[in-house]
Amino acid sequence: MSMPSTPSDVAAGRLSQAEYARNFADAHPPLTAVQALLEAERCYYCFDAPCTTACPTGIDIPSFIARIAQGNLRGAARTILEENVLGGMCARVCPTEVLCEQACVRTTQEDKPVEIGLLQRHATDALMAKPGAPLFTRAAATGKRVAVVGAGPAGLACAHRLAMLGHSVMLFDAQPKLGGLNEYGIATYKTVDGFAQREVEWLLSIGGIEVQSNQRLGRDMQLDALVQGHDAVFLGVGLGGVNALGIDEPLPVRAAVDFIAELRQAASPADVPVGRRVLVIGGGMTAVDAAVQSKLLGAEEATIVYRRGPEAMSASGHEQQWAQTNGVLIRHWAAPQQLLVEGGQVRGVRFVRTRLDNGRLLQDGESFDLAADVVLKAIGQTLVPDALGPELRLQDGRIATDDSGRTSHPKVWAGGDCRAGGRDLTVEAVQHGKVAAIAIDRCLRQTVRA
Repeated sequence: MSMPSTPSDVAAGRLSQAEYARNFADAHPPLTAVQALLEAERCYYCFDAPCTTACPTGIDIPSFIARIAQGNLRGAARTILEENVLGGMCARVCPTEVLCEQACVRTTQEDKPVEIGLLQRHATDALMAKPGAPLFTRAAATGKRVAVVGAGPAGLACAHRLAMLGHSVMLFDAQPKLGGLNEYGIATYKTVDGFAQREVEWLLSIGGIEVQSNQRLGRDMQLDALVQGHDAVFLGVGLGGVNALGIDEPLPVRAAVDFIAELRQAASPADVPVGRRVLVIGGGMTAVDAAVQSKLLGAEEATIVYRRGPEAMSASGHEQQWAQTNGVLIRHWAAPQQLLVEGGQVRGVRFVRTRLDNGRLLQDGESFDLAADVVLKAIGQTLVPDALGPELRLQDGRIATDDSGRTSHPKVWAGGDCRAGGRDLTVEAVQHGKVAAIAIDRCLRQTVRA
């Protein structure tokens, strides 16, 4: 297949303002008060509820749903936020279809679970709209100082819990805005109206957290200095590196996460250029978000290419269906072989077909070309370990910890995507931060008694 000789077509402003407004509206609108009441009444309020067991943060789901049924939205929000301080964002982005809702007993009985995610959003949105008196207050000051590096979900959850327990927190982040992937890495249509920043502002209102933005570990501060200057350190630095495609790239292939961040930070979707034909290489949620948003920006074609079958994609079946509903083509069993460039511009990608042989992924030698103006890679991110120093032990390329998040350095904890053994979920990162904060508090109080 020969590539077209026409010039590459990458441009902004392909659609009308009305089309942008419609395309980037809330993908899953919130429940009305009546809808929330009716949905809450579907809950069986199970004892030893399987949905609670399936929630990585252990939210008492029947309890908060019962409060919604009683009209007590503030009480429902408290039940959620006591365990998951970022419960509002998690209600928007959590893969509930493979966690709490999959475990719901209604799923087996009616093939339709209680809509737990939307109910969680209903309660937390009500609180964010009218916060009222502080939901959480700080304990008496302990005099202890903790550095939290990284203001993504893990770092924010850790900082909030530490502040609530009476410690003073210095929160560092490399970006100008706090929130991590909640602010920079999630599709615009999943979190509209600046919700990520509103949630951060509410979280910081507890007090006791001093923020230092535009501060990158290894560039603006060093881990050993943080350890010396604080009673404990929590690392929630995420994964700053992007995996390589493993092919010759005469032009650099852009990371899908950078494309998503550009769109999230743009004043308007109309300002973000997109090609007519977009190829996204990868099989996770980032690949889906990048491909769908390309279509919503006006791309005529958006294709995801993944080297294995649909069951191996880390994007859930729900996410894959969402992509296809939005006009994205998903092609399986193909790996990139060569980036096709002509006249200094991307023309497409040559792929080789793949297959499994006794569990091993093999290339069968047959290749095909796909034309593209834009190629994005979404094949995973990696930890950048340079700033960590030799004292922290790594495992599978991430920071090794015990169950509480404590690293091989006795004063350093870690959580979120940078921690080994996780599932790269926002809700799990929140749990990492919360558990680490409780462990840090216990350790610091033991030190005082000693």
